[in-house]
Amino acid sequence: MAGERQARVADRIRVVLAERLEKGLRDPRLGFVTITDVRVTGDLQHASVFYTVMGDEAHRADTAAALKSATGMLRSEVGKNLNTRLTPSLEFILDGIPENADHISALLREARERDESVAGLAASAAYAGDADPYVKPRDEDDEDDVDDDEDDDDLDEEDAPRA
Repeated sequence: MAGERQARVADRIRVVLAERLEKGLRDPRLGFVTITDVRVTGDLQHASVFYTVMGDEAHRADTAAALKSATGMLRSEVGKNLNTRLTPSLEFILDGIPENADHISALLREARERDESVAGLAASAAYAGDADPYVKPRDEDDEDDVDDDEDDDDLDEEDAPRA
């Protein structure tokens, strides 16, 4: 039960903050911010807000400073729109998802290139010995022996049991 309530409160905080940031703050340092996730503690006293910022490291640092200075105003906005006895404290954390995604994409690209190079080497490769060293070639004499054995298995009329 507590997990459902935490999820509902976290979702509501995310919506309220996203709407407020969409309207804009009067801080020119604030960049293009996207709220990616909100996690609330079990007692609903603290909320960790994860966000991403488009731009370079300077834009990220400026946005982090702007959000830190606007934390009180954003917390009061959350308190007005949240129907809980206590308003949770807000902590803004820069989300590492874009960097992790870029790193994973680079690893997948490198693996794909290695697979292609191995496939190219395999296409031009030849066996060191026979193609299948376990297959024994059949001699024509062996085939004749098999035919002779079949003739021996036939019963003569004299040897056949009588009913």
